[in-house]
Amino acid sequence: MAHATDTKSGTRRDFLLLATGAAGAVAAGSIVVPLISQLAPDQQTIAAGAPVDVDLAPIAEGQAIKIFWRGKPIFVRHRTKKEIDEALAVDVATLRDPQTDQQRTKAGHEPILVVFGNCTHLGCIPLGTAPGEPKGDFDGWFCPCHGSHYDSSGRIRKGPAPLNLPVPPYAFTSDTKIKIG
Repeated sequence: MAHATDTKSGTRRDFLLLATGAAGAVAAGSIVVPLISQLAPDQQTIAAGAPVDVDLAPIAEGQAIKIFWRGKPIFVRHRTKKEIDEALAVDVATLRDPQTDQQRTKAGHEPILVVFGNCTHLGCIPLGTAPGEPKGDFDGWFCPCHGSHYDSSGRIRKGPAPLNLPVPPYAFTSDTKIKIG
């Protein structure tokens, strides 16, 4: 009978070890899973840095729209032939931040200009995107805060801003769609 008691005792011991191990694993999982989940960025943060698709078809020639990417305004403008010709005619050597129009647009898609919509002086949002807003002296954008004027290529032409409106990373996914980011 001693032998039966040892077997019974061994079975209890095995059960207790398994139960204790299982309880420990559950406890460890209940601590580790929330900790790892907390370290991951939330959906809003992920969406803020995600690429943005823009359909260009509704943007008429001469019109511009403002969208947001990574919490910053982006201007997408469908330039007229007159605006493109004006931008191409500028002597780049006279510019404060010299860049050709070709450096600021994609080859084969010159009518579309995509730039960040923050004045490079103090970060204000220039006017010239909505209908009826002043476009400044160079058919581009005008920052009413301190008087910076940008041309139709987003280049600084007058005022205190030191640099052109930056061009964000973007690519054409078709003739009428771009992906920013």
